[in-house]
Amino acid sequence: MASLPKARSALRGRLSTYSIVKELHRAADEGAVNQNNKKCIFKSIKGHWRLQNEADILKKYQDQTPFFRPLLDEIVEPSDPPSIVLKHLDNDLLTESNRKRLSRPEIKQVAKCVLQALHILHKDGLVHTDVKLDNIFVNYGQTQRFSTIQLGDCGGVVSENSDFAKEGHLIGAGYTRSPEATFQLPWGTATDIWSFGNAILSLLYGGDYHLFNPGIQGVKPDDNEYEVTVLKRMYKFFGIFPQSYEDFHDRSTITIVNYINNLGPPEKPFHRVTTREVPPADIKFICGIMKLDPCDRPTTKQLLADKWFTEESEDTRDPLPEKPQAVDA
Repeated sequence: MASLPKARSALRGRLSTYSIVKELHRAADEGAVNQNNKKCIFKSIKGHWRLQNEADILKKYQDQTPFFRPLLDEIVEPSDPPSIVLKHLDNDLLTESNRKRLSRPEIKQVAKCVLQALHILHKDGLVHTDVKLDNIFVNYGQTQRFSTIQLGDCGGVVSENSDFAKEGHLIGAGYTRSPEATFQLPWGTATDIWSFGNAILSLLYGGDYHLFNPGIQGVKPDDNEYEVTVLKRMYKFFGIFPQSYEDFHDRSTITIVNYINNLGPPEKPFHRVTTREVPPADIKFICGIMKLDPCDRPTTKQLLADKWFTEESEDTRDPLPEKPQAVDA
């Protein structure tokens, strides 16, 4: 990342002027205000294609839906490092869910907004590649918890027909990426569907709990067994890896799949979790998404038409403790 301008330094965009007011926890982002003292996000990355790609994607698609965090401006002075200005929102969903678990109606509101954003990309064969809670942003409402829900961090959006996708380049975060992306096999729009389902799963549990996180078992990201542990947890909750993985003719993948599949029947598949953990309608919805074979996953169009969005069954989840702790399901 480039050296960012100092606080209160003047930045001139195509549409306004800006001042940096504080650093944010996200590596490339800083809080800023425009000439009218309105909050915005200043994003700067030197020498990387993602920044211009995010600007190009948003310029093309943000007018088609209100569910992308929009591009507001591009900085022209200074021109180095390259910088863009994005809409400021109150919080991201990873922080928000950890603060207070979402209700079922709130989770459905999030799910519908994210799916509508993904649908815009998927219809053109584009893959977001990094759908996760800290890339979903919200504004607080008055009559409901969220007035705005937007998918952000579109810098990694690529075509599923690109060499990047066909060669199976590593994308996303360790325990939010799909199994095919974890194996570094060719991936497409279905990888976003897995990551979307993973995000909804985390919202259902709340308290910063992630079902596939090896940290639950004490495995750290730099441990050699980290990715295999992610795959084992996929197997544990969503079943045997299908025969279709052999069609990729990748020896390493086949070896790992055979090793995991020979561990024995999963002890507690997700469809058998208790209703005190996840309500029955939500279990059914998630099980329809989290298919280990990407060809079996539903499309955004199919998911948006799912009756889960209109059912109104009881929320049977146990309340979280005051200080949520991840407990293995």
